Amino acid sequence: MSPPLPYRLPWSVALPAIALLGLGLVGIARCGEFQGSPGRFFWQQVVWGGVAAVAAVVSCQVHHRVLGRWYYAIFALSLLLLMAVYAFPAVNGARRWIRFAGLGFQPSELAKVAFVLALARYLMYRENYRTLAGLFVPLGVALVPLLLVLKEPDLGTSMVFLPVLMVMLFVAGARRRDLACCVLAGLMVLPVLWNEMSREQRSRVTALLDQTPPGQTPRDDTYQLHQAKQMLALGGFWGSALGGTPLNDPAAYYLPEARSDFILSVLGERFGLWGLGLVLALFGVLVVGGCRIAMETREPLARLTAAGISALFAVEVLINTGMTVGLLPVTGLSLPLVSYGGSGLLVHALAVGLLVNIGLRPGYEVTREPFRFAE
Repeated sequence: MSPPLPYRLPWSVALPAIALLGLGLVGIARCGEFQGSPGRFFWQQVVWGGVAAVAAVVSCQVHHRVLGRWYYAIFALSLLLLMAVYAFPAVNGARRWIRFAGLGFQPSELAKVAFVLALARYLMYRENYRTLAGLFVPLGVALVPLLLVLKEPDLGTSMVFLPVLMVMLFVAGARRRDLACCVLAGLMVLPVLWNEMSREQRSRVTALLDQTPPGQTPRDDTYQLHQAKQMLALGGFWGSALGGTPLNDPAAYYLPEARSDFILSVLGERFGLWGLGLVLALFGVLVVGGCRIAMETREPLARLTAAGISALFAVEVLINTGMTVGLLPVTGLSLPLVSYGGSGLLVHALAVGLLVNIGLRPGYEVTREPFRFAE
């Protein structure tokens, strides 16, 4: 007899996700204080949080084997939505949104998770990816959404696909030397990618190599990164929540896109170094919990899905954190479950719900040893 549901629920995934959502609301409220509108974006995110929670619960109700039948359809839908953005007006020079009845949806958020699902379905029982030539199809599955997202342009989201692809191929059993060849080929293509990047995207990369020294006025390309690092420094160890606001200078707390791309800087200002450690620890628990779910299930589709979602969260956190502290270019990638935005919150809540779904039903299935590593 199976244990009751509360004892089977993977709390190592559910609780960190709830805590991260709560910390995100605190950070969004703090952004509102800086901008003189403390309630507007906070309450919008609260509403989206309620919708996301319902969606996560609903995604746990249907067995993941049944959901797996729709993975290709979800991926195809995401590609259609990525192309549909060109039917809507550009916002700040980018076409990333589909707007209807006053609501906006960002298809690139769905594309990240849909890519994981489609790749998991493709790799489920196949063995041809154990050869170098067999990696072409999985690479194509990644490149199609990557190029569509890069054309929007959205450099941050496009950086997610290839690392997640490498992780999923490794988990599926691709040979290490073949993966190394793919990495080398990717490095050789970088000059071509550089030529295809827009001037704004190039400036974000060059700004990383030419950051503003302390005490100097930042240039246009480095202003956002300079303000993000300054806000982290103002938080110190305890943050303004315990130590008080150190400066009576509103300009020092001005940070463009703070509630979305740079929410980590706001949390650092509010809770200090210990708060940042807590945020990263919660993400660590969530990712490790997802990896444990992947290890405990022997179903190929479920295992690959759990591994892919865990890798997705890990890559997004690494890119956003590196961007915030100046180790990676400012790419505009939001922090999952924490940053402001209904599209990202809804999609990542569904991903967490799918992890919980797999953790609740770690069934077994006789297969042709799909996870035996090749030498």
